[in-house]
Amino acid sequence: MHHEIPTWVYITFTAVTAAGVLMQALVLLGMLFALKGALGRLNELSKKAEENVLPLLATGRSLLEEVSPKLKVAAQNALEVSQTAKEVSLTVRAESTKMAGALDDLLQKASVQADRVDEMVTGTLNSVAQATATVQKAVSGPVRQVNAVLNGLRAGFEVLRSKEREAHAAADGDHFV
Repeated sequence: MHHEIPTWVYITFTAVTAAGVLMQALVLLGMLFALKGALGRLNELSKKAEENVLPLLATGRSLLEEVSPKLKVAAQNALEVSQTAKEVSLTVRAESTKMAGALDDLLQKASVQADRVDEMVTGTLNSVAQATATVQKAVSGPVRQVNAVLNGLRAGFEVLRSKEREAHAAADGDHFV
């Protein structure tokens, strides 16, 4: 069984393939123009770099030749300064060790004195607290007693006053106005 493919399918396939090939050719042509433009800019940049960088390199080399002996002298001076600094550092370290010992001694003495002052203040405050409690007991006891006597007198007067009113009311009898 042999099936025949219609002609229009071949024509369509050929047209689509031709369009694809044409599109690919156009893309490649666009890439060619973009690459030519980039290559032109790269050439311009290369020329500018040669004009500017080469003199700069020559100047740098001559500057290096001039500065090189001075750098050697500066390095030797830096070495001497570092050795002097090391000696000074050792001296400072020794002196700081002495100062640290003196400060430790001073802090220890200050701590002892602070403890003594603390004990003195604590003792004084305890004495004041005891004196306050004693005065409160000494004053509050008699004040309570006087208050109790006054309350008793007040109660007695109230009783006497209430008996006088009853006697007055009974003596008046029916003459009440």
